[in-house]
Amino acid sequence: MEEEEETLPLDGNAHNKEIRETQKERGIKTRLWDFMLEPLYWFKMLADELHWRFIFGVVIIYGMSQGLGGSLFNVSSDYYWKDVQKVQPSEAQVYSGVIGIPWIVKPLWGILTDVVPIAGYRRRPYFILAGLLGVASTLLLSLKKKVDVMFALLSMTAVSAGAAIADVTIDACAAENSMTHLSLTADIQSLCAFCSSIGQLAGFTISGFIVHQIGPKGVFGVLSIPFVLVSSVGILLKEQYVPNFAYKQVYQKFIDASKATFTTLKCGDVWRPCLYMYLSFALSLNIHEGMFYWITDPKAGPALSEESVGLMFSFGSVGSLLGLLLYQKVLKDYPYRGVLFWAQLLHGIIGMLDLILVLRLNLKLGVPDKYFVVLDEIVSKCTGRIKRMPLLVISSKLCPPGIEGTFFALLMSIDNFGSLTSSWGGGLLLHVLNVTRTKFTNLWLAILVRNIVRLLPLALLFLVPRSDPSSSILPAKITKAKEEEDVDKAGNIELVSLIGSTR
Repeated sequence: MEEEEETLPLDGNAHNKEIRETQKERGIKTRLWDFMLEPLYWFKMLADELHWRFIFGVVIIYGMSQGLGGSLFNVSSDYYWKDVQKVQPSEAQVYSGVIGIPWIVKPLWGILTDVVPIAGYRRRPYFILAGLLGVASTLLLSLKKKVDVMFALLSMTAVSAGAAIADVTIDACAAENSMTHLSLTADIQSLCAFCSSIGQLAGFTISGFIVHQIGPKGVFGVLSIPFVLVSSVGILLKEQYVPNFAYKQVYQKFIDASKATFTTLKCGDVWRPCLYMYLSFALSLNIHEGMFYWITDPKAGPALSEESVGLMFSFGSVGSLLGLLLYQKVLKDYPYRGVLFWAQLLHGIIGMLDLILVLRLNLKLGVPDKYFVVLDEIVSKCTGRIKRMPLLVISSKLCPPGIEGTFFALLMSIDNFGSLTSSWGGGLLLHVLNVTRTKFTNLWLAILVRNIVRLLPLALLFLVPRSDPSSSILPAKITKAKEEEDVDKAGNIELVSLIGSTR
């Protein structure tokens, strides 16, 4: 009996320990499962607050068109200019800037979709036309056997225009929802960036394999599929019909939109962050084509294959997604200036990784090229995303009521004009330093100049508001003036949301 009394507590302790370990294991599994399902909960929360049609539009436009389609387009166009058209890297850099021009004139698309309905609808026709324009342009590039440089450039610009027109409507919806759901502003921008990053990850992962199998022209044919889905958004969209629209009033509405935009831009709280956004992009000189030609060169560079390049870019998408998650989980409530300061500083410092790669110092450290380029891409895209997110949040908060679509498009065009300046400035830098298809002697110097210039926006942070994302930026006098105008004047400019008629 004594032996039994002595062994019972031992057995009981062992049993309790086993129960605790089982409960701990279940707790870990539960937390892991909740972590994996958290994005779905987040999507459901946004769908409940903002309506599922808005979420659907974001997934198609940002995920399929800009993310998946944009990544395939970027990789295939790089190889198209290099291997099919055989142009110099400085020329390819300039051409990439030209292709981005439709994104600079986004205010035009924004005004058209805001005040000029087609066949009685304000949104559906523009989605459909954007999809058809993209399908026609991509198929022309794919099926036409001999294409000169100018025709190819025009077709690629048309592809870009189709994507930009579709993007404007979603931007308008995001801006409007940000004004009506201030607490969800950062979540809305994170949703757009999340869909874009996931789409880019998928696109870049398969891009190298597809380019290797069917070539860049074949990829252009594949790109017609995302544009078909863009048209489907317009077909499936339920929108209020506007009968007997007075097209004679369009001119006056254009004037009203222009006056409202100009009045808003004159305010110091608005034009100062706009100026910072332009300069922060413009001063980040883009020498991507020079780096691309070098990493794929069989003599001077690492001679990466199409699959390796696609894999490198896919890891860059992972870095962009990590930057988004870091901002969403840790940084979204911090003041804009603090986040931008550290992001811009890191962006300039991390650019030195390209210098280490080109000078082959990574090999002296025992790090193979294929691993180092992946590390470089992940870190640079992560910091780039963190740097961009506060600017997107600021942009969504600067839009005055009534012309959200037009004004948000204007702010995005300022960013895109900065990117165009960056691209052309990088092309000029490559040309001045004589970086060609086969000569990369001065590529290291181009990288060094780019990295130094990247630090200049740090001196311009005084242009950025001191507030945090939970505060309103737009001056009260502008919103108040708009409210008074709505009372006194009927028939003013109205932004019809993608979801407004379906609630």
